[in-house]
Amino acid sequence: MRQVVSARIGAWRLTVSSLLLSLLAAHAGAQVGTSPVAGIADRTPRTVALTHARLVVKPGSVVEDGTLLIRDGMIVAVGSKVAIPADAAVTDLGGRSVFAGFIDAGSDYGQPAPAPPARGEGMGRTPAASEASAGAGHWNRRVTPERRVAETLKPDAARAGALRGNGFTSVLSTPKQGVFRGQAALVSAADGGRLNELLIAPQAALQVAFEQARGSDDYPTSLMGAIALIRQTFLDAQWQQQRLSWQDKHRQAERIEANDALDALTPALAGRQPVIFATDDELDYQRALAIAKEFSLRPILAGNGHEYRMAAELKSAAVPVIVPLKTVEAPAIEDPDLALDVSLGELEHWAWAPFNARVLAEAGVDFALTAGALKKPDEFWPALRKAVEKGLDESTALAALTSRPAAMLGVDDRVGTLERGKRADFIVADADLFRSDKARIHETWIGGRRYEIGPGPTDVRGSWMLTWHGITGPAQVEITGEVAEPAVTAGSVSVPATINQRQLLLYPPGSLFGRSEERLALVASVDGDRLQGRVPLPGGTEAVVSGQRTRPAPPVAAKPASRPPLPASPLRYPAGEFGRSGLPAQPAAVVVRNATIWTQGPQGRLDGADLLVENGRIAAIGTGLAVPRGTVEIDGRGKHVSPGIIDAHSHIAIARGVNEGSHAVTSEVRVGDVLDPTDITVYRQLGGGVTAAQLLHGSANPIGGQAQVIKLRWGADAQGLRFDGVTPTIKFALGENVKQSNWGSEFTTRYPQTRMGVPEIMLDQFLAARDYAARRAEKGAAPVRRDLRLEALAEVLAGTRIVHIHSYRQDEILAFVRIAQRMKFVPVFQHILEGYKVADALADLGAGASTFSDWWAYKMEVVDAIPYNGALMTAQNVVVSFNSDDGEMARRLNTEAAKAVKYGGLSETAALDLVTRNPARQLRVDDRVGSLERGKDADFVIWSDSPLSTLAYAEQTWIDGRKYFDRAEDRAEQARIDGERARLIAQILPERVKALAKKGDKPAKKDGAAAPEPKPDGHAHDHDDGFGLDRLRPIYHDGESIHLCSGLEAH
Repeated sequence: MRQVVSARIGAWRLTVSSLLLSLLAAHAGAQVGTSPVAGIADRTPRTVALTHARLVVKPGSVVEDGTLLIRDGMIVAVGSKVAIPADAAVTDLGGRSVFAGFIDAGSDYGQPAPAPPARGEGMGRTPAASEASAGAGHWNRRVTPERRVAETLKPDAARAGALRGNGFTSVLSTPKQGVFRGQAALVSAADGGRLNELLIAPQAALQVAFEQARGSDDYPTSLMGAIALIRQTFLDAQWQQQRLSWQDKHRQAERIEANDALDALTPALAGRQPVIFATDDELDYQRALAIAKEFSLRPILAGNGHEYRMAAELKSAAVPVIVPLKTVEAPAIEDPDLALDVSLGELEHWAWAPFNARVLAEAGVDFALTAGALKKPDEFWPALRKAVEKGLDESTALAALTSRPAAMLGVDDRVGTLERGKRADFIVADADLFRSDKARIHETWIGGRRYEIGPGPTDVRGSWMLTWHGITGPAQVEITGEVAEPAVTAGSVSVPATINQRQLLLYPPGSLFGRSEERLALVASVDGDRLQGRVPLPGGTEAVVSGQRTRPAPPVAAKPASRPPLPASPLRYPAGEFGRSGLPAQPAAVVVRNATIWTQGPQGRLDGADLLVENGRIAAIGTGLAVPRGTVEIDGRGKHVSPGIIDAHSHIAIARGVNEGSHAVTSEVRVGDVLDPTDITVYRQLGGGVTAAQLLHGSANPIGGQAQVIKLRWGADAQGLRFDGVTPTIKFALGENVKQSNWGSEFTTRYPQTRMGVPEIMLDQFLAARDYAARRAEKGAAPVRRDLRLEALAEVLAGTRIVHIHSYRQDEILAFVRIAQRMKFVPVFQHILEGYKVADALADLGAGASTFSDWWAYKMEVVDAIPYNGALMTAQNVVVSFNSDDGEMARRLNTEAAKAVKYGGLSETAALDLVTRNPARQLRVDDRVGSLERGKDADFVIWSDSPLSTLAYAEQTWIDGRKYFDRAEDRAEQARIDGERARLIAQILPERVKALAKKGDKPAKKDGAAAPEPKPDGHAHDHDDGFGLDRLRPIYHDGESIHLCSGLEAH
């Protein structure tokens, strides 16, 4: 009996060091506080030594059998030969691995739930200025860079525990509402009553997003408006600094108003603080980088899971990216009808998304990983291990969770690695943590404070020497197997065993002890390399055993992970249907032989002629042309060749809002900021011979936004679409839309509400712009705030920007003619369906007219439209073009032009001018395109018949001497698409069936359960408001036509 008691006392002693360690660590912290001590001060030594550990000091640097020494919550020594001070509490980790604590740079930890929409928001109500923000804030309530998460963050014990359970020791809590969302705070995931103890970096980064308002009168309602607001706000902050500096030297000058929001942008503009840009899709990367370049910011991109599509561009930009771990569900393809609704791009994304991090790593992109996009904490490790399984190197994965986010946020001198002088933030885990589902985290330490992570088995594997009292048993056992499923052998005898935390249960056969019982039960308590246990025996007695681990289990060499191949679907751009692996080749020389060539220039129409192109430019037109060696020859017999069609009024390829329909004047917004090169309409219009288009702002306000002329270079990025060197343009509008007719009873507060107010606000803005330009030109005066809204209008007055104005009725047309005469600029009138009534006035002004061929009667203000309009204005020497204002009609603008032959008797050449040479003249690009003449860009179309024939179709469309559309290649591409879809659907189907089984075998509804991703939080518009349909469309949409210059869709 004395032996039994002694054994129990020994087992209690074994746990004393662990209990003492917990008590010491519970009082540890990495901050020195200022609170007065209540009662007796706690002077417990705060030195801890963790020995016999595998220390992953930083990615790629490992110390085997090392010691980590912690004092006062900081790492003071790390290595294999660390002297342990006498006051240290020592614990033996038994070979477990120690990793630096993880940092999540994309969390919303500790933030209150988003505020509900303001009363009336989403119904067109304009918030009062007093609602914009509290204090000396910005005029726009979505601009709150002065908001500090550190001031409102409320620690959440339950969520902090979940974070620690996944290995996160600190998180960047980022604000989630607004355009300028505020200052993100880096906080620890420790438990603590006071925020003071948790803050690591209270203003770690500025958070910016391209958020759009829900209400149509609440600026900004569009992506282009959000970008304009960002640009203007940064300019205002720069101006404020300049003005304050000037005021210090001019004490008698008028003082500028206080503005905490602009003050808060100073660190970012000075490069002292990183700016995190939230992105909703891969096109937002370029937008964010453009802003960062314009203002010399330190950008970090908060990704969206599609980074693999732009890996090369991200590498080239040398920008760090916070990459979300995501679980991509199998698309709903189990029903053939449902499968038709899933695009090839979505199918390809399912295949590529798990490789996202690997692709970035192989491309050399600097990235961190975040769990912020996962729905539940327990999804983190499966998602991370999935990325490792798909080829992400473990060391790179560790860096993406530790050293890289620390470096991005400028706190790598404090956290991110196990180096001397850094916070004692780390985890104790199994070595195969990143690849094995059975591996686990045992402890998480934050600021020197130890948190045991749930009940988990102790690793008892190795060789053990045993000493028995009260029975004769085996002197040695070997324990192998898994940590949670140990396999015990005594000699050649296998002993069933289980492990529950530190308690080891063995069921050896009685024969091992020379006894007759079939099995005995041994209950042992394990602490490090020692154990104490007991064996109950018949008659109420028991034997005891003590043990010492003499050799840990040899590390199991990790099997070389087979690096899976990347998906068979090659990455194309745009993703999905008809994407390209690169831009079409540009042959050094191309000649089209023996075709009917419509030059639309001085040579007129030539039969049996040749067109020679060299290096993307037209070199010669004639018969029997001599060509350089190696020239690509195209047989043009029976074919017609024309200049590429130019659409002077289009709304294609514009992302997340064609209108900034909030304010009456939005001349600061730029369509060029929001180009969408993934719009399939671009490719479809190439099939109709369109090579260039003017992308106009909508008609929701009297003075809209700046337009962008593009070439339809399908396969290029947004920058590659731009038609460089073009005179800038801007959209104005007259009529019903701008006075908010038929918008609903909620839209009655914005000026103007009548037609008579429209020219007044235009004139007022022009006068303001003239005054602004004069003040900007003044030397030696106070710094003038750069006003992007007035700047664009001043360019109109200076003749460097062309006004394109939406118009219908003759009275309004004449009113604007008078404004143009007074302000001395020459506009182009769009639609202008009553232009035939005032053609003489247009001709006197020199104004252009871009109209429809025969649209009419779609609303009251167009009831006087006639199909002779274009011909009648042409007869008065007005430069007239026909446009589409529609994604679908643009594919047949050649036959729209042909209608002018029937209605008005224009010659065939003059009719084709309406969609080639004349729109080029209106856009002032006729020195480059619009006709086939030597030296001009090689933008041309090869037609099967006369381009004015209803039987004609475009066989080839060339831009800059590159073939962007070929009818034969299109047929081959359709076959490739069908094959790719079938192959991917076959791959997805088994996973989809498994997913359905887990959900209770409920197939997706027709609208698709897993096909579309949720709308980004930055612009979650409801369908039931009836407005802004274009804002709802994501990139890679199906190209469904939306008419944006008529009806309610104008806003």
